[in-house]
Amino acid sequence: MKPNTNQSIKNWATEDRPREKMLEKGREALSDAELISILIGSGNSTESAVDLSRHILKDVDDNLISLSQMTINDLMNYNGIGEAKAVSILAALELGRRRRFAEAAQQALIKNSKDAFEYFYIRMSDLSHEQFWVMLLNPANKVIKVSRISIGGVNGTTADPKRIFKTALENNATAIMLCHNHPSGNVEPSDFDKTITRNIVNGGKILEIKILDHIIIGINNYFSFADSGLI
Repeated sequence: MKPNTNQSIKNWATEDRPREKMLEKGREALSDAELISILIGSGNSTESAVDLSRHILKDVDDNLISLSQMTINDLMNYNGIGEAKAVSILAALELGRRRRFAEAAQQALIKNSKDAFEYFYIRMSDLSHEQFWVMLLNPANKVIKVSRISIGGVNGTTADPKRIFKTALENNATAIMLCHNHPSGNVEPSDFDKTITRNIVNGGKILEIKILDHIIIGINNYFSFADSGLI
């Protein structure tokens, strides 16, 4: 029998309470709403913590990436969510993002565009504005480091080739992967994207630094200049 979610969680049957459910069945058994309810602890006068969590998730189409893009003030617009609860939700989502980054860092051999996409996506999936990054690689295609080159607005950012190659030379990189995001989700390259890529590729030839690819990140998808024959 399912609990009456309009009543306080403390009045639910023990097996239906999120904390007890996690202890008994493991964290994988909990829904996203139940996990968030553990973070916030309580709801409001008309919604339990689980109902309030479902309400918030419904407003972002049950998309955790969209939830992570909310601000503290956005979350505080919900009845029952104060500053401390909003901070707890966003802190948990940030920890999840960093965990994904740590996993990617352990597999830092880049063999193809998909590997590059997954490495960059961890850093850029939550962004509401454009950023331009470079990945620096050694001769074995292992990642030396990644570096953010610029921060732009919703519709564009710039990439200074001088800064890109300065970063590469300082770190003894023999190859580079370029990456920027399109918050709109449309990953088709603009004319400017194509021009700046050609300029950087030509500069790399002079310095004997190979530009392996330019990845454009959208929403759970990407465009590869190399895979499309543009590099």
